Amino acid sequence: MSEKEINPAEVVKEFIRAMEVMDFDAALEHVAADVEYINSPGTTVHGHAGVRAVLEPFFAPILENNLSVLRQVVQGELVVLERLDRHRIPQGWFELPVTGIFELKGGKISYWREYFDLATVKDAMEQLMGEAS
Repeated sequence: MSEKEINPAEVVKEFIRAMEVMDFDAALEHVAADVEYINSPGTTVHGHAGVRAVLEPFFAPILENNLSVLRQVVQGELVVLERLDRHRIPQGWFELPVTGIFELKGGKISYWREYFDLATVKDAMEQLMGEAS
């Protein structure tokens, strides 16, 4: 597929599908080797190894995901997604509203930033852990 034929929305869609099933190898096929990933309110990392260093520990306790795209905006090689990410851990499901910004270059995700409220994650974990006791 030439660069002219690359559909940025499809690239991001395939990336999200791979992330949903926690196939990091398949997901990273859609990501540039020098990607900049900002996991707000976290740190900024670069490259495939940096992305794995952030994502693999987060997804380690997760048994199943449902990453639902609620809204999508595409302008050129920029894709913005509003999502509702649902994650199942042994204690149950928790939901995390997320906004992701993806910029592509040469058909690969070169910049990826996720916005979410860390307090939402903490509150959900506290509630699930309380219910499990």
